[in-house]
Amino acid sequence: MLTALSIRDVVLIERLDLGFGAGLTVLTGETGAGKSILLDSLGLALGARAESGLVRHGAEQASVSAAFQPPPGHPAYALLAEQGLAAEDELVLRRVLSRDGRSRAFVNDQPVGAALLRRLGGLLVEVQGQHDQMGLADPAGHAALLDAFAVPPALRTGVAEAWRRWRAATTALAEAREAMATAQRDEDWLRHAVEELAALQPEAGEEEQLATERQALQQGEKRAEAIAAALAELTPRDRRSAGPAAALRAAGRALQRLTPAGTASGENPAAPALAALERAEEALAEAEMLLARLAADADADPRRLEATEERLFALRAAARKHQVTVAELPGLRESLTARLAALETGTARVAELEAAAVAARATYVTACERLSAARRAAATRLDQAVARELPPLRLDKARFVTGLTPLEESGWGAAGAESVQFLIATNPGQTPGPLARIASGGELSRLMLALKVVLAGASPVPTLVFDEVDSGIGGATAAAVGERLARVAEQVQVLLVTHSPQVAARGLAHLRVAKEVAKGRAQTLVEKLQGPARREEIARMLAGETVTEAARAAADSLLVGVG
Repeated sequence: MLTALSIRDVVLIERLDLGFGAGLTVLTGETGAGKSILLDSLGLALGARAESGLVRHGAEQASVSAAFQPPPGHPAYALLAEQGLAAEDELVLRRVLSRDGRSRAFVNDQPVGAALLRRLGGLLVEVQGQHDQMGLADPAGHAALLDAFAVPPALRTGVAEAWRRWRAATTALAEAREAMATAQRDEDWLRHAVEELAALQPEAGEEEQLATERQALQQGEKRAEAIAAALAELTPRDRRSAGPAAALRAAGRALQRLTPAGTASGENPAAPALAALERAEEALAEAEMLLARLAADADADPRRLEATEERLFALRAAARKHQVTVAELPGLRESLTARLAALETGTARVAELEAAAVAARATYVTACERLSAARRAAATRLDQAVARELPPLRLDKARFVTGLTPLEESGWGAAGAESVQFLIATNPGQTPGPLARIASGGELSRLMLALKVVLAGASPVPTLVFDEVDSGIGGATAAAVGERLARVAEQVQVLLVTHSPQVAARGLAHLRVAKEVAKGRAQTLVEKLQGPARREEIARMLAGETVTEAARAAADSLLVGVG
């Protein structure tokens, strides 16, 4: 329910903070005092159209905050969650309007769009006025209200679930048909691609494995080439060439021919050189042996490298052809194989899905028939209940009808297979028509009140605002209006702007709206009335400008009568 309303710089209101409780709160005051400003301010916080004229003269901006405490599980919490907004026990809707006409909206101090503010406002407050009918006048909500009035919830959930299953079955059938049609169009290409990938047989992780192996083989080949080149330098290139070993031996033989004459020791003077040549020959032989071992160990296989590269390049070529990565080739093969299999078994699968869709439709139709029967019974009860409320509201000639209209199959949905609309005929012999088009302002307001009396517990909206629902009536009719408003207020919070003393006396809380002039400027004030002050206000409503003792006595009678 609405718990608080804070208004700053709106038209004639400079600063106003109001608190509200449960039950019926009445707002009274002379014409022009500013009651409509309060409703316009509340509408601004609920997302109504922002007019720059609402900003008080001399102020740069106007702001309105409305605080609510919705009951647990209220749809407003689901809407907040849908928008990613944190839900709190208290929900504060705030609107700031600049003099240039621009506005900003906030929910719990988080900026939001005006559209979301309107959606939240529509879930929290319903306004019923002579010239601004909302909520019950909107046919879009009539089916939900009728269902909540007297239709078992299991029937509604059964229809919604049957609808979901039917939609799922028809979607699956459409996808299968499309897949089959696509496969048939691409059958030749599909078969060729599957055969090509089956011959290639790509495996997961194969590209990385082949690339690693290729790199290792390339490095091995380079090592083998280097070893072979080294060995080639140590061995003769042909028979006419002498290798380094032969050269060393030839040099040794030449030095051995030197005579030891002229030396004191009688030794060959080239002995150190001969020793060095022997060592060189031994080192050369050892180098040849080590290089031969390395050559044997390298075991380079050019054919293996060639095969590895051919495989790797074939995989990459296939990936480019199908515009996927090499790693995706195994999955592509499976996907194309499944499509080909679907083509081959598609007819049987489509037939199965067609049968499932037909069965799901039949289940939905049966569920709708049960729901429709329950709605017809509920409509009869609703029409009778509203009819009992009309005569005391001076609508004894009016006839209320809940119209159920079967829909074409294209219009079926989770809510059923018919539309529901509340209709009214205000005169005998008149064809019932939509509420907003048939009834006059006063008639429509009282009709809405009658509906609210019957449907108060069916709507999730916790706060109702009635703007002069009692306009143009008095006496017993006004008393009947007040009595019914009090009944509605037993189930939901009601805020009522009224000029009727009989209605005002029914309020649990009474606010008087007045306009005063201070320092040459008019401003609107709101005062909470209790005891004698409330008695005086009701007496004023009864008597007019001059309050008499008789009017005060009548006011006492009204207040005692409703106490």
